[in-house]
Amino acid sequence: MSFQQGISGLNAASRNLEVIGNNIANANTVGSKSSRAEFSDVYANAAGGQFNAGAGMGVKVEEITQQFTQGSIRTTENPLDVAINGRGFFRVAQPGTPGDAAYTRNGQFQLDKGGYVVTNEGMRLQGYAVDPTTGKAGGVVGDILLPAQGIGPHVTTEAAVQLNLDSRTTAPAATMPAFALANASSYTSSTSVAVYDQQGNQQVQSLFFRRTAVDNQWDVYASFNGQPVPPLSAAGAPQDPAGRVTFKSDGTLDAANSGTLAGGTLTAGNLSLAIPFSSATLPVAPSASTTSAPISLSFTGTTQFGAAFGVTSATQDGYAPGQLTGFGVAADGMVQARYTNGRTLDAGQIALASFRNEQGLAPVGGNMWRETPSSGQATTSAPGTANLGALQGGALEESNVDLTQQLVDMITAQRAYQANAQTIKTQDQMLSTLVNLR
Repeated sequence: MSFQQGISGLNAASRNLEVIGNNIANANTVGSKSSRAEFSDVYANAAGGQFNAGAGMGVKVEEITQQFTQGSIRTTENPLDVAINGRGFFRVAQPGTPGDAAYTRNGQFQLDKGGYVVTNEGMRLQGYAVDPTTGKAGGVVGDILLPAQGIGPHVTTEAAVQLNLDSRTTAPAATMPAFALANASSYTSSTSVAVYDQQGNQQVQSLFFRRTAVDNQWDVYASFNGQPVPPLSAAGAPQDPAGRVTFKSDGTLDAANSGTLAGGTLTAGNLSLAIPFSSATLPVAPSASTTSAPISLSFTGTTQFGAAFGVTSATQDGYAPGQLTGFGVAADGMVQARYTNGRTLDAGQIALASFRNEQGLAPVGGNMWRETPSSGQATTSAPGTANLGALQGGALEESNVDLTQQLVDMITAQRAYQANAQTIKTQDQMLSTLVNLR
């Protein structure tokens, strides 16, 4: 008679209760993953490889596995809180040791005094730097460093307007007086686009449209801060129209043709009006400066339909100086810096790591894991690629522990412990009976 089966059952049930207790304790730990005790039976193996088909030797805990299922995502007020929706782990490292990385699903990040994105323990979040020239993220994975200063102004170099010119307009340009900014009857329609000079001051670029005597054809005039572009000639005579746009019979833009320009071109195909003109440079810079800058104006998407004149969109690439107001994280992992001038610039991209065998990762505490030979080497890429999940800024992934199930499992494990204890008690009673035989 052996107590082996009952003792092994007690040990297994005890280990199971430890696992369940740890799961319950971490039910509110951000990014925590539950574990599960897995059991196997035990049989004696006779010498020579012969198996004993007897009653068995009991049970043992074969392995404690981690459950890497997705946890619920909840929103927070911290813009640097980040949740992973899908596969992947954040890669973090101690300062100065980017090669000695740990991996976590806990997205509670903050800025340290140096501008680095760090965990609560001070480990730096790893990612890709953004090339200031191309605006693309890439290169070697390293610490994510965010800007601490504002940004300077950017002079407007490109602008685009998309509008509709009313095809029902009947008055041809031939019946109108010569074009004059101050005379509203000398043009059919007008619109304006705010642009910026080198010092970030907002200026106004206006466009004026006159229908010509030719069907589906309009002359385009331009002005800058109330001054015509191009201005009057040296003799005081008005220049020809800055450009001319022609529409197809279905109302879509056919081509943009230049008038007799004082320099510059209005190119068919890309439909961009290049200003300033060589004989009259557009003074985009402040009047105290002699510096000028050209603006390329695109009319792509402009139409001539039987509807009132209207502007669909007007955009330009310049902006005033701005102060840093905060950060945000996009789904592709881009950490975006936000400024008071409305600009949002990519400051870095968070990298995610994946493993061939997540079960092989070694938990090291602090909601982190280390790679092992069993897990395989980490494969690092941008979120949303290589089967990696997307990110959600201002949110956290909660523990995937199901409290209800854990409480049920705890009751079951407790009953198993009691049952195995009863087995030992019963065997003890049987042994006592044998000892007391006369």
